Amino acid sequence: MRAARLHAYRQPLLLEEIPEPRIEGPLDVIVRVGAAGLCRTDLHIQEGQWAEKAQVPLPYTPGHENAGWVQEIGPGVTNVAVGDTVIVHPFIACGLCGPCRRGDDMHCRNGSFPGINRDGGFAQLLKTSARSVVKLDPVLQPKDIAALADAGLTAIHAVKKAIPVLSAGTRVVVLGAGGLGHIGIQCLRALTPAEIIVVDPSENALALAGELGADHTIRVDGRQRDTVAELTDGLGAEAIIDFVGEKGAIEDGIAMLQDGGFYYVIGYGENIDIPTIDVISREISFIGNLVGTYEDLHELMVLTAQGRVRLHTATYPLDAINDAMADLDGGRLQGRGILIPSAA
Repeated sequence: MRAARLHAYRQPLLLEEIPEPRIEGPLDVIVRVGAAGLCRTDLHIQEGQWAEKAQVPLPYTPGHENAGWVQEIGPGVTNVAVGDTVIVHPFIACGLCGPCRRGDDMHCRNGSFPGINRDGGFAQLLKTSARSVVKLDPVLQPKDIAALADAGLTAIHAVKKAIPVLSAGTRVVVLGAGGLGHIGIQCLRALTPAEIIVVDPSENALALAGELGADHTIRVDGRQRDTVAELTDGLGAEAIIDFVGEKGAIEDGIAMLQDGGFYYVIGYGENIDIPTIDVISREISFIGNLVGTYEDLHELMVLTAQGRVRLHTATYPLDAINDAMADLDGGRLQGRGILIPSAA
């Protein structure tokens, strides 16, 4: 099968033929990839930021946002059949350890992460598990929902954590209205009564944010902190949801946060640098977010079916992977980039 493979960090991916994955265990599922979402994490992987943490041997196939059709199943699989349309939860969890029993899939003690520490979905076929596939109505097209497997899942996971903070009359600042941010805005609108303030350097992204439910849109122009202060009576917002995590966003977010507020970290690329005395004296909290649970993905599928969440996407053939990565890195993508394998 054809796959886009990372052979060396800080180098382009290479298209090549590799062996097809095989059923080895009773709960294995092989999915014919109909669409694979492109994520900033894929850029960070290419840059080597995950090399030490994931310790995956090169070459390997990235891609952790996947949807398609069941190609083959192990003898113990009962929840899906060959031909079913599925979206793939990005994490393969055992279902048996303490975190899994609590529904905390992302901290499974025996799990693995296709596209991070094993071969992912920038290929024609992907091997996953029965517990990781969500059966969908066959009228849904993988290219229309693939990015919800991570971008959407991460966004709703963070928003659900913020729900207790965002009661009526509160404000939330969303940093970044791109691939994750435009989904986060819709989840905030669907699940909270908070006033939504969106900050982004792109006029096109801000226009989309306004269409999707943002109450205020602010362009990064050097005055964004002052503008947020004006909108929040000089106090700052109760919550910051940071989908950027670099290029000045962290400094902006901390300055825009109300004392006693909560900063939800999703985007990354730079470190949070704040004196501990400021954390204590302002009593602010930083909360990390790693993708989301199976139940989060199910809830997101419900919102999508209700028309309350929709993806804005641009599609690329698999052999244009490096063009897609360059567009993502250069800020030319509005919404989410989607790779379509040639056999899909």
